Amino acid sequence: MPIFLKVTPMRCELPENVQKYSETPTYTDTTVPAGLLRDHSTKAGVWGKLVVTDGHLFYLRDDCPAQRVDEGAPAVIHPEEKHFIRVPAPVSFRVEFYRVMP
Repeated sequence: MPIFLKVTPMRCELPENVQKYSETPTYTDTTVPAGLLRDHSTKAGVWGKLVVTDGHLFYLRDDCPAQRVDEGAPAVIHPEEKHFIRVPAPVSFRVEFYRVMP
């Protein structure tokens, strides 16, 4: 069944003072963990970057229009902000995690 969402462009703007410290494995539409498909959030001080390597997916946050995330145009995940994704078609992606390093 197709998913119909109001979609707006997504921009990637991590703060300048954060550094990558971890990332998930590459997931596909058949291996995406169920937890990413329902509301969840990062911890305090942890930023995420949703990086699509093939296809596209939708990134959804409370009180915001759906964001289409395509290859080459990652989405920024803000600390403690509830969000989830929708995977309407074949896709490959990973999530990178960033924080201010001491």
